[in-house]
Amino acid sequence: MPSQFFGLYIASSGLRAANAALNTTGNNISNADTVGYSRQTVVQEAYEALRTFTTYGCAGAGVDTIAIERIRDEFYDTKYWNNQSLVGEYDVKSSYYAQIESYFTDDSTTDGFKSIFNQMVKALNEVEKNPASTTTKAQFIGYVSSLCEYFNNLEGNLEELQKSINQEIKVKTDEINSIASELATLNKQINVIELATGGTANELRDRRALLIDQLSEIVDVEVNEVKVYDANNPDRETGATNCIVKIGGNQLLVNGNDYFTLQCTARSNKEKVHQSDIDGLYDIEWSNGQHFNLGKTSKGSLRGLLDLRDGNNKEFFSGEIKKVTGNQVKVEVTADYLTNLNKCNLAEQGRVTLANQVYYYSDWTFSQEYDPATGKTSYFYTFDIDEQLSDTAVTSTINGKTAEVGSSVNYQGIPYYMSQMNEWIRNFAQEVNDLLCDGYASNGDPGCILFTGDMVNGEQYSFSAASRYDKWDKGGSVKCSGSSYYNITAKNVNVLAALVNNADLLATKTDPAAGVDQYGVVENIVKMLGDKKIFRNCTAGDFLTCILSDISLNANAANTFLENYTNISTTIDNQRLSISGVDTDEEAMNLVQFQNSYNLASKMIQTMTEIYDRLILQTGV
Repeated sequence: MPSQFFGLYIASSGLRAANAALNTTGNNISNADTVGYSRQTVVQEAYEALRTFTTYGCAGAGVDTIAIERIRDEFYDTKYWNNQSLVGEYDVKSSYYAQIESYFTDDSTTDGFKSIFNQMVKALNEVEKNPASTTTKAQFIGYVSSLCEYFNNLEGNLEELQKSINQEIKVKTDEINSIASELATLNKQINVIELATGGTANELRDRRALLIDQLSEIVDVEVNEVKVYDANNPDRETGATNCIVKIGGNQLLVNGNDYFTLQCTARSNKEKVHQSDIDGLYDIEWSNGQHFNLGKTSKGSLRGLLDLRDGNNKEFFSGEIKKVTGNQVKVEVTADYLTNLNKCNLAEQGRVTLANQVYYYSDWTFSQEYDPATGKTSYFYTFDIDEQLSDTAVTSTINGKTAEVGSSVNYQGIPYYMSQMNEWIRNFAQEVNDLLCDGYASNGDPGCILFTGDMVNGEQYSFSAASRYDKWDKGGSVKCSGSSYYNITAKNVNVLAALVNNADLLATKTDPAAGVDQYGVVENIVKMLGDKKIFRNCTAGDFLTCILSDISLNANAANTFLENYTNISTTIDNQRLSISGVDTDEEAMNLVQFQNSYNLASKMIQTMTEIYDRLILQTGV
């Protein structure tokens, strides 16, 4: 049966509950502009009633303040994280594609490919009018040098961009490690506080959710919080929880108090994937050395950066191992971009995966074999395996298995554009050089090549008709380090030094006995410029149009997707805020409501005090 002071106890419970609600409202108002803060509310329930054993049964015992909880919907959190990874991916793609577009600009303010190419053609037309003039030939060679310099600078810009992206990949990897460390620390703090108090660590949980917001922009995340049960009594909940965070397609990053870190390992010059890749590109690995496999369905800014840095439009080396001879592995290829050496972007030396085992190669030979019985031409790459760098020796047991260099990246990134430039340069140089070598200079001397490539040692490559692999009648072979147009790239393309020093070496006529005014070679080059399908079934002058179509398509796609996913992100975030955000108008109403509750509870206490005063002090016998 309740005591005479039962009413005072009931009133005091109401006072405490109102006070807790007022304090919580004040906390909400104070954090109205705090990023990541979730609105909090006081959870109350009627206190367990007392059985009075009287005619009216049970007596209410006041109110019990159970907890202060944050208002948050995990469903919207998950939607936000999934969408934010797409925002992060297309944000970096949009930003870097704007830079790529600027590199290929050709307008009234910048002389790009079209302007320089047209100037070169105009100078060639002047040579056609006056083939005996040393001045006109020198001017033409000068414009050819400008074209080569254009590609040199363009390649340099793309290399710098690839370097910048590579550094940003390192920064993003460090951010993931930092977030993982803080998440593990928060998980521990949350469990310590919630086990000790039995309440909810609201502010720490908000901080954890905010970190996952940041992480989801870098890489796709999957978060799962599970209850921890007593190992000795599996049916008993300990009150602790285990927060598990996975990234990049189900790879474990944080497991409760434990976390795993990533590291960036720079590739050496013997580990390149694409011919035009810069040295030192990072491979991302877990700290235990296992490869960080960012799945093809993964999203986030890290995905976008890797696509831009490594995107080869799925044009990677892949073939079937046909024969192993000593340390040489012969691989048959069928893809057009591999059977056409001028399209090849395979590095001179690097890593090759043979039957799922990584090996290092120091050189390779391209060959084609013609079978008169079937009329079929087969294409092969023979790799010279570096046995000192490779862990195991190659054996014939891998015959029939797959050989791969790099991986298929279904995106048009920097390696793709470098490869496209190299293809145009090789095809164009090959056609022009062959026409010049078939002709003769004004003095009757045999013609020489115009386009070449600078070697590292300062010398230049020399090419002849034999350098055209596509003219091999019954097959042939050439080493990648040998004399083939594969060795000309946008980075090293140049004019033959002898022609720069003496423009009269330029071939202009097709008949050595003809006069100096004969211009058959020049006429053939002009005709080739208009008719020959040099690049992607287009004429030489259409290079920029073809490339810009790719760039514009990818840039517009990135901008469109960024805008769409940003709008979706804003919508989802507004939905989250409608639930967990602080509405100052609502809190103002709550403030009045809880103030009234506090005043009424105080009034009740005052009333009970007067009753007790009358009962105890003024009632007597």
